Amino acid sequence: MQNKKLKIFIIAGEVSGDVLGARIMRELPDAEFVGVGGENMACAGLKPLFPISDLAVMGAIEVLAHARTLTKRIKQTVHAIINEKPDVVLTIDSPGFAHSVISQIRKSSAGRDLIAHGLRFHHVVAPQVWAWRPGRAKKYARDFDKLYAFFDFEVPYFTKYGLETVAVGHPISDGLIGKKLIKTSEKIVTIIPGSRMSEVKRLMPLFCDVVSGLGADKYKYVIPVVETTREYVTKCVRDWPVSVEILDSSARYDLYAKTYTAIAASGTVTAELAMLHIPTIVVYKMNPITIWLARRVINIRWVSLVNILLGRGVYPELLGADATSEKVIAEFKKLTNVSARTKMAHDLAAADNMWSRNGNTPARIIADDLRLLKPNTK
Repeated sequence: MQNKKLKIFIIAGEVSGDVLGARIMRELPDAEFVGVGGENMACAGLKPLFPISDLAVMGAIEVLAHARTLTKRIKQTVHAIINEKPDVVLTIDSPGFAHSVISQIRKSSAGRDLIAHGLRFHHVVAPQVWAWRPGRAKKYARDFDKLYAFFDFEVPYFTKYGLETVAVGHPISDGLIGKKLIKTSEKIVTIIPGSRMSEVKRLMPLFCDVVSGLGADKYKYVIPVVETTREYVTKCVRDWPVSVEILDSSARYDLYAKTYTAIAASGTVTAELAMLHIPTIVVYKMNPITIWLARRVINIRWVSLVNILLGRGVYPELLGADATSEKVIAEFKKLTNVSARTKMAHDLAAADNMWSRNGNTPARIIADDLRLLKPNTK
């Protein structure tokens, strides 16, 4: 009798999960995959049940507007899992959808039968319970049998409720940790206004004032943009007093590798810059009411992930009312000092082992763990 293949029902509801899901699939060529994913997972061999765009909905109003579609997709996914009888359901982020699917399976008699014969639920990406709503950890322990978190410090938040949790490193570290920097005679200042139009509109006037203060004599300015913000950013820089190069975001890593100093909107990009040890100033403009609300519910001192990981302000953060051109320029001038730049790079290097796990990628660690599962008896 031939050995039965491990069958994995994989679910990714957004682009980042789709990318990671495809990497996991490629690490497990002998497993059978069914489920929900996007174009990356389709290229890896998945035949998605439905378009991933049906799940990529953010915001309360948007969710309500798509409630009928989401309800339909939840039921469709539950039925598919029961019919496919997988050995494990692997959900990647999209916690609301994952919770709805799993809770319905656990309540159904057919689902309980599958669980009795070995069906397990594994989830990738721990919610940021260390920042807000810590009660979610207990909810995750009810939903899942195993959690793959990105960082070691996240693990105890979930294991205290009995949820087996493994730290696998951050997916964007794959290919970034150890990437060689490019030496250039130009002092490139990379300006990163973000990917959402709302944040770009808030930050572009600030960046205009900053480059006006720094001048064009010593520096070359480059802005990486996504397709949705390209036109707006291009129009803005036409009126700036210095020349600015617009670059497609897909080429950003090579740009970062030769960047002298970056001035970046708070977000995932600051983690990318930290992995490359690029001197960076983090800025963010927010509505005063948003700031007030955030301070009431968020339990962290910093917003940059590298600062949170290291427990100190390696990257200067200028947020809200502190995000002025004068303060940004003052921080920039500090980073023209060689010793200050060297110290920042040294501090950033201290986080390298937190981003990745001794050279292993998150996809490989997750795949190796899944390989240990035995096909169920149903």
